Amino acid sequence: MAEQKQDRLNIKLHIYDEEVGVVIDRDDEEYFRLAAKLITERYNAYAKAFKGRQTDHTIALRVLLDIAFTYEKELKNNDTLPYDNVLAKLTKEMEEVLGDSK
Repeated sequence: MAEQKQDRLNIKLHIYDEEVGVVIDRDDEEYFRLAAKLITERYNAYAKAFKGRQTDHTIALRVLLDIAFTYEKELKNNDTLPYDNVLAKLTKEMEEVLGDSK
């Protein structure tokens, strides 16, 4: 149990205009810092465009939607399952043909 605690960090991230404390795996620190930076940059862009015309809550939802959209699009672009299935099918067919010719 003590070993598990050593792999965890308690850090503070500056996100937009707030400090947020999180406990994370030591190996994930860079990703959390990059995520906080991304959120801050996107929020600043949306706040510049919509401040005074939309609530802070709506601006935050726009940021969430923007990041979630990017994530979903990248997830679909990186989905290799269809290719894996085609390769498995082709491999099986090739093995059947080569097996019959022996």
